Amino acid sequence: MSKYKIVLMKPARKFIERQTPNQQERILKAIYKLPDEGDTKGLTAQKDNYRLRIGDVRVIYTIKEDILTVEVLNAGNRGDVYKG
Repeated sequence: MSKYKIVLMKPARKFIERQTPNQQERILKAIYKLPDEGDTKGLTAQKDNYRLRIGDVRVIYTIKEDILTVEVLNAGNRGDVYKG
């Protein structure tokens, strides 16, 4: 269990809610392992942000070390999540 609190921002929450129950569970399981586990990578275009890969789904998040919080900013399909 991570010592970090996970906060889902509205865009990420809305994307996850639109998925099938199996996909929702898969995404949430991966998110709740952050920041310690998962296929993660820092984003060069968005400093301080990271991405988590779950199949074709990408989750964009940031880590607030001072308050031990992982803020999940957005989630979406591979091609769409980086736009905007």
